[in-house]
Amino acid sequence: MDRSCNRMSSHTETSSFLQTLTGRLPTKKGKEDELEKLSLLVSAAGLPLRTALLVLIVTYATLQLFHEELALQWVVCSGSVRESALQQAWFFFELMVKSMVHHLYFNDKLDAPRKTRFPERFMDDIAALVSTIAGDVVTRFQKDTEMVERLNTSLAFFLNDLLSVMDRGFVFSLIKSCYKQVASKLYSLPNPSVLVSLRLDFLRIICSHEHYVTLNLPCSLLTPPASPSPSVSSATSQSSGFSTNVQDQKIANMFELSLPFRQQHYLAGLVLTELALILDPDAEGLFGLHKKVINMVHNLLSSHDSDPRYSDPQIKARVAMLYLPLIGIIMETVPQLYDFTETHNQRGRPICVAPDDYDSETGSMISQTVAMAIAGTSVPQLTRPGSFLLTSASGRQHTTFSAESSRSLLICLLWVLKNADETVLQKWFTDLSVLQLNRLLDLLYLCVSCFEYKGKKVFERMNSLTFKKSKDMRAKLEEAILGSIGARQEMVRRSRGQLERSPSGSAFGSQENLRWRKDRTHWRQNTEKLDKSRAEIEHEALIDGNLATEANLIILDTLEIIVQTVSVTESKESILGGVLKVLLQSMACNQSAVYLQHCFATQRALVSKFPELLFEEETEQCADLCLRLLRHCSSSISTIRSHASASLYLLMRQNFEIGNNFARVKMQVTMSLSSLVGTSQNFNEEFLRRSLKTILTYAEEDLELRETTFPDQVQDLVFNLHMILSDTVKMKEHQEDPEMLIDLMYRIAKGYQTSPDLRLTWLQNMAGKHSERSNHAEAAQCLVHSAALVAEYLSMLEDRKYLPVGCVTFQNISSNVLEESAVSDDVVSPDEEGICSGKYFTESGLVGLLEQAAASFSMAGMYEAVNEVYKVLIPIHEANRDAKKLSTIHGKLQEAFSKIVHQSTGWEDGKRMFGTYFRVGFYGTKFGDLDEQEFVYKEPAITKLAEISHRLEGFYGERFGEDVVEVIKDSNPVDKCKLDPNKAYIQITYVEPFFDTYEMKDRITYFDKNYNLRRFMYCTPFTLDGRAHGELHEQFKRKTILTTSHAFPYIKTRVNVTHKEEIILTPIEVAIEDMQKKTQELAFATHQDPADPKMLQMVLQGSVGTTVNQGPLEVAQVFLSEIPGDPKLFRHHNKLRLCFKDFTKRCEDALRKNKSLIGPDQKEYQRELERNYHRLKEALQPLINRKIPQLYKAVLPVTCHRDSFSRMSLRKMEL
Repeated sequence: MDRSCNRMSSHTETSSFLQTLTGRLPTKKGKEDELEKLSLLVSAAGLPLRTALLVLIVTYATLQLFHEELALQWVVCSGSVRESALQQAWFFFELMVKSMVHHLYFNDKLDAPRKTRFPERFMDDIAALVSTIAGDVVTRFQKDTEMVERLNTSLAFFLNDLLSVMDRGFVFSLIKSCYKQVASKLYSLPNPSVLVSLRLDFLRIICSHEHYVTLNLPCSLLTPPASPSPSVSSATSQSSGFSTNVQDQKIANMFELSLPFRQQHYLAGLVLTELALILDPDAEGLFGLHKKVINMVHNLLSSHDSDPRYSDPQIKARVAMLYLPLIGIIMETVPQLYDFTETHNQRGRPICVAPDDYDSETGSMISQTVAMAIAGTSVPQLTRPGSFLLTSASGRQHTTFSAESSRSLLICLLWVLKNADETVLQKWFTDLSVLQLNRLLDLLYLCVSCFEYKGKKVFERMNSLTFKKSKDMRAKLEEAILGSIGARQEMVRRSRGQLERSPSGSAFGSQENLRWRKDRTHWRQNTEKLDKSRAEIEHEALIDGNLATEANLIILDTLEIIVQTVSVTESKESILGGVLKVLLQSMACNQSAVYLQHCFATQRALVSKFPELLFEEETEQCADLCLRLLRHCSSSISTIRSHASASLYLLMRQNFEIGNNFARVKMQVTMSLSSLVGTSQNFNEEFLRRSLKTILTYAEEDLELRETTFPDQVQDLVFNLHMILSDTVKMKEHQEDPEMLIDLMYRIAKGYQTSPDLRLTWLQNMAGKHSERSNHAEAAQCLVHSAALVAEYLSMLEDRKYLPVGCVTFQNISSNVLEESAVSDDVVSPDEEGICSGKYFTESGLVGLLEQAAASFSMAGMYEAVNEVYKVLIPIHEANRDAKKLSTIHGKLQEAFSKIVHQSTGWEDGKRMFGTYFRVGFYGTKFGDLDEQEFVYKEPAITKLAEISHRLEGFYGERFGEDVVEVIKDSNPVDKCKLDPNKAYIQITYVEPFFDTYEMKDRITYFDKNYNLRRFMYCTPFTLDGRAHGELHEQFKRKTILTTSHAFPYIKTRVNVTHKEEIILTPIEVAIEDMQKKTQELAFATHQDPADPKMLQMVLQGSVGTTVNQGPLEVAQVFLSEIPGDPKLFRHHNKLRLCFKDFTKRCEDALRKNKSLIGPDQKEYQRELERNYHRLKEALQPLINRKIPQLYKAVLPVTCHRDSFSRMSLRKMEL
């Protein structure tokens, strides 16, 4: 903090006083001249008259050394004089220090030992003065906050100055006394944050001393020194301390905040202890100080790094030694750090150890006794290097640091790791347990994500968003004010007018608005320039890139030290697995070419030295490594491609040398390429082909393996990869055609029917594509198929009763899953190496797939399917006695059934709309494979025919040309001979699910009628003379029933039509169907719960209204006025007559229901409906009462009396 910030309350003459004070005082003057000089100084300070007179009189009377007399008088003064002195403390402290330097200079004591420079009486006065002022800070910080802040800052600057002129051990004792007073007060405060904040400011100012590093004795042994500070001059102090040998020092103590460390490196110990105390998750009320204490440490390390005195690497290593305990402190905060890995899809922070395992580590480096140690009370020295680990971490709720604070803390960690002596780090790593090393690897994993290079585009986007947000906020604020009435509106308008007339007006109007006076505020400088120039953005991107490269190189160096340390230990497997995870994470992030070259070299060395790590221990990471290497094989930078190709070839070679086969790597590479093709939009096919050619060249020129089958196996693998890339080309061509893209992915997945790992990969790719387009039902089906595939192969591997027996278990979820049955002769055994080796072919993998499927079904609103999925999951959790999972599942089931009940009470199941279906036919050679193909498309709910027609016409029009594509408007059969061969024709027809009568007894609910659909129907009206519509007696209807290859919903949104069936309805059959439909609508509207009056009245109006064209009355008059002459139509005539009887009964019920629902204002409307109904009934009465005699012939002679107890009464008599 600039000292001038603490003097703002003083008079304006302070500046002239400082100029006078800075000048050298004369060597020989009389008493009068001295007094005159002093009076000028006092008056310049603007002190109260009483205080100024006291200073002048005392000094004149005694003519003692001024600083000694000032200290004495300040200590003994009281009352208003003391209050005035405290208000102007900065002046007296500056005056005292200036006088002390003046005394040393003119008495030639600057080269004298520090302990002999000042008498003990003066030092006692200083100690008493510091103690009383520290007491004032502690006792008055809640009453007079502003004055105490100035006083605290002045005291800190005073002690900072004393470090340059007095014995440093004495000054340290003053600092210790201040800390002791603060510590004693802290224990009695319910909210200590204010006092701790003052202590942080105090410490920050003291640590800003130019010789801070030397004051910490960076190269001394960790033993209590004879003197807390060597008596060396300031000029030579920095060059005298970097030569002590520390090889015999106990390494563990260098990384702990032990008592010897805090005594030897006093100021650094205070800084690190403050950091540890404030970041401690158990510390109450200190969360608001996280950023402040982290910035203090960050600024200290920044000053060391930029200081030219410490540019030598050996000297910088000594400086870093002062901060070695920082590593342990940050390792303890791992659960609290911001999770930067959340920004990466499908990547998360690795959990190297279970939370419960932390309980095994006892003790804590951060304890309540640390503050006592600062105050001088002894604490027992911690003897275990693992003492920094958290205890019972699983049971504690951590407050997460902000991203900015976490980033600053991680930068501090990397600075220490970079500059610390490698030998010291290696020895410390040797002492660490597996848990502690895994936690350090967790930290490095987090660092990789934190310092990933973001690129110029991100900075440009951030800049534009910041600019837009600020502009929008101004506009909203101004609008809110202008929206009110009265004087405020006028004032803002007036001030805006003044601004517009002002030549210095802002481009945004309100920025310089007089209403806000933003130019008068302290924070204006931070928001004045919102948009950055392109040069500034490029500079920021360059700095970000350099930081990313430097950070990752530091991480890589640390990983290599860890590998060297643990390579000879027995527990190396778990540590090396963590190292590999960090390496893979760094490969997955955006990195520079410089870093990747070193990273690939480290990865190759790791695989070469520990091949069993990938091929036996960490098989999942083998798959991840293959994916990362393939991604970099498609890089546009040749250097990265060559390194990635070499790493991939070495991986194959190592796997082959283990068992004369590299089936595992072959499978993993193929799966990785499939995954890369299905999910990544950034890879370049041409560059990837070059890399594959390089790998093939490596295999052909490898003299050691030339006589083996290895080159042929590599050639086969490369050929398969080229085939996948060819399919990729087609996928890229159809990237904008979602249906065709899914069809291609489906085709590839079907080609891998005998390779479960690859089929699973493509099914998941399809699920991802569906999720991107919000096709949650189809995504769920892909996941169900994946789970069925896994279950099929798990049943071969493990015979467990609670696991599904295969895909047949999933039939209730979907009838399509039977295609996942492993019944082909080409099916590979899951026992073979490299087969079913992925993480999903396990019980936990199956559970994960089913849980994802249930979540997707829930998002699709298909809650009944959620129940079926959980029927498979519940036995697994019951067998594992997992009560927590069972509780979660039953909670979700309760929620699902509640939604079913809630959404099953309205029209068409309330809010649930599952989809709309269309038949789409493609005609024309331009469509290629699609020519003469018919599909049923599943579109989002309430999609209209015009919408899908516009979408398909627009897409294919853009592809083939607008003049080439033509949509066939009708749904009649297409005669291809009549079509133009140079055009592309699309026929689109709305279709509805079709069910036979026997099916309807099982399809009761709305869900039943919209799930597992394979048959669809559309109707085409026609007349015998070729017209589409005619009179009632000549109106025919063609019903076309389509059968698809798979049931909807399926893993695709369009399914091929495999069978077509047509039914022709005669005019009277058309009339019967129309009347049945009207009757059903009336019944539904009448019995709807809750009742919907508007819907009921709309249906009634359409049934009994007098203005209805071709309404019920006209239908009856056309078909029921005469008995048909053709006996074949007798039954149709009778059926229509019965339909009208049912129709009139439903109309009566509907009128009665409507009467109970309407209010007084609709009574006339009700009477009108009733009059219309009675007219209709009277007109229909003679028509519906006329029976056809031939259908009602007596089956028994009239003379025969019916005997209820005679069997003869049940016999049909022959006439």
